[in-house]
Amino acid sequence: MYAVPLRQTNHNRLLFTASLVLTGSGTGWADERLPSIDVISTTPLHGVEIERTRLPMHTEIATDDDLRQLQSLDLSEFLNQRFGSVFLNEAQNNPLQSDLLYRGFVASPLIGLPQGMSVYMDGVRINEPFGDTVNWSVIPESAIAGVNLMSGSNPLFGLNTLGGALSVRTKNGFTHPGAEVEITGGSFGRYTAQASIGGRQDNLGYFITGNYFDEDGWRDHSPSESNQLFGNLAWQGEAGSLDLTLSLSDSNLIGNGALPADLLEEDRETIFTRPDITDQEATLLRLGGQRFLGDEVVLEGAVYYRNSQIDTLNGDDSDFEECEESENAGFVCEEEEDEEELVFDQDGNPILADDEVEGGTVNRSESDQDTFGLSLQTAFLQPLGGRENQLIVGIAADRSEVDFSSDTELGSLDDSRKAIGSGIFVEESFTEVETETKNLSFYFTDTWSYNEKLALTLSGRWNKTEIKLRDQLGTALNGDHSFTRFNPAVGLAYDLREGINLYAGYSESNRAPTAMELTCADPEDPCRLPNAFLSDPPLDQVVAKTWEAGVRGSRAGLEWHVGLFQTVNEDDILFISAGALTNEGFFDNVGETRRQGIELSLNGSLVDNRLDWFLSYTRLKATFEDNLTIASPNNPFAIDGELAVQPGDRLPGLPENLLKAGLTYRMTSKFSLGADLQYSSDIVLRGDEANLDEEIDGYSVVNIRGEYVATANLKLFAKVDNLFDTEYETFGLYGEADEVLGDDYEDPRFLSPGSPRAFWAGLSYRFY
Repeated sequence: MYAVPLRQTNHNRLLFTASLVLTGSGTGWADERLPSIDVISTTPLHGVEIERTRLPMHTEIATDDDLRQLQSLDLSEFLNQRFGSVFLNEAQNNPLQSDLLYRGFVASPLIGLPQGMSVYMDGVRINEPFGDTVNWSVIPESAIAGVNLMSGSNPLFGLNTLGGALSVRTKNGFTHPGAEVEITGGSFGRYTAQASIGGRQDNLGYFITGNYFDEDGWRDHSPSESNQLFGNLAWQGEAGSLDLTLSLSDSNLIGNGALPADLLEEDRETIFTRPDITDQEATLLRLGGQRFLGDEVVLEGAVYYRNSQIDTLNGDDSDFEECEESENAGFVCEEEEDEEELVFDQDGNPILADDEVEGGTVNRSESDQDTFGLSLQTAFLQPLGGRENQLIVGIAADRSEVDFSSDTELGSLDDSRKAIGSGIFVEESFTEVETETKNLSFYFTDTWSYNEKLALTLSGRWNKTEIKLRDQLGTALNGDHSFTRFNPAVGLAYDLREGINLYAGYSESNRAPTAMELTCADPEDPCRLPNAFLSDPPLDQVVAKTWEAGVRGSRAGLEWHVGLFQTVNEDDILFISAGALTNEGFFDNVGETRRQGIELSLNGSLVDNRLDWFLSYTRLKATFEDNLTIASPNNPFAIDGELAVQPGDRLPGLPENLLKAGLTYRMTSKFSLGADLQYSSDIVLRGDEANLDEEIDGYSVVNIRGEYVATANLKLFAKVDNLFDTEYETFGLYGEADEVLGDDYEDPRFLSPGSPRAFWAGLSYRFY
């Protein structure tokens, strides 16, 4: 039985509505604690939905009530707390710049990571066109109505869906009427505020919300600020609906990143070099609609415009130093393949060596990204062969234009290791490139019910990507690239008995190299991300192939799932560390990689429905599957700066074991307490792809929270993160700390410390 949005009609075939999703929480329990039928959208457009148990894959859903219950700062924090197989690292130590990893695939705002998830908001793909990165700060938390997480290489979600797809549905005046204000404050000088108002008048609905975030940060010199505004204007008629949304965000984020291991032991709050500032302004304008063509045909589509302006300012140590050879004495040089070369300034003159141009660099970049897109799909709900059937066919197209520029200014480091520019720029560092990316795809999915117990799903998507690069300062970066592929998916879901469902499926998806990766792919000349790009040796597109199978079930007071999965990436693209600095290297195809594992999850309700609880465990084995040689000049176990990677070596940055558990106990009708535990096992450092060095230790973190309903309108809440003040690290890589700190700092490992204990409290007031 299928679900489509509510409309004013007497047609009884369309029985379930989108509001049915809201009857249960992420734990699958309605407020009345009655069994519910969860439905989910199988495409980025949320209008046509289907029962989750009819799908041959694992899915997880959540609503705005779930985010509220866990008091999550943003979407990424909630996913880390509640969804299985999700791991969040703190590589930047900024709460709005986290790397989210799901089954070993990453969605991150940081250039240099092998992005492997697609993220949608109301059917609009928000992965940035230049590097497939995901900026969590552009998703307003107070605008989220629901979240779907789809596992596997689901081709219906298009490019970059190698390991999973995340689809966000936003609020409108029909689903979320009323007004509310919420404020919080506490540790690290953090203050947040949210306000929203929604309502309807006849067939017209409106919803507006704003978010404000400001904090000093728990590490030195790490303040950040983020503002978001979201509005929706919706119309619903008897035979269709229209909605217009506008989303604006403006963020100034500082993420000072990893620390040398020796310095970390001295002071976990300090920083290595600074600043590391990311300024982003983002705009999304979307017009979507739906039309019912009779009882059994639904047409829906969307057109959108998206702009993202990202400026970065990175203060770093320097690999430029005074020349050693006598003929270049007194000038600045850079070492190239054991030979030093003179460095020239913006006027083409050799640079004199002095204190103002040695020891530090100021790296800047600016990108202006514009995307225009549309999607259109039709759902056919007619029976096929006398059996229930849902067929969706669609088309999606988008065109992105990006203007990118960058430069490197020589300078020095002051006593706080802040990079101070000298006004002298490195001639070869100037980059100015314009890119154009066109994506066109056709897709279909058909779920056919052989009988009430067995459902067969067939899906497919044909993708074509064209990338044009035009160097504005010469011709070195010019290039034209084209990638095409058809990705299939097939699977079965079977109701073994009431409350027990089996599923098995196979799926494929691809990721075309981004313009950013194509311009940073030369192993002979590594680039410094995101500030220096090079000529573009061609990269092959990544193809992911996923098998998964499992059993899931529910009964009064309990839901559970056990699943197996395996994804093999062919021609996987990784960022290879290959320079003196921690962010220097190049992108390369590294052959075949594999991510496989087992997932277990349980959740339910006890004590007359006063105690809600959940438990999830993931065992992940993520490995290289080919012999290859990878550059890693700062790894102490490298031979001549290279590592010999063998099949079975672990991929960096991924825990093998991940455990989450939590509970919420309603002590009275007004007062509740909750707690959750997260355990992650040890991980391999980036730059240790051969697994020769010691790993980063595993850790456990406990969080607690409480809520008191003072009146029907007023609610008070508080939470403590990292209750036991555990010291832990979530990410690591290699660098040369002694070049800045002196010979006493010999350990080349750089580690990202986890946040210490923190307390926040707040209140919300709802106007009825």
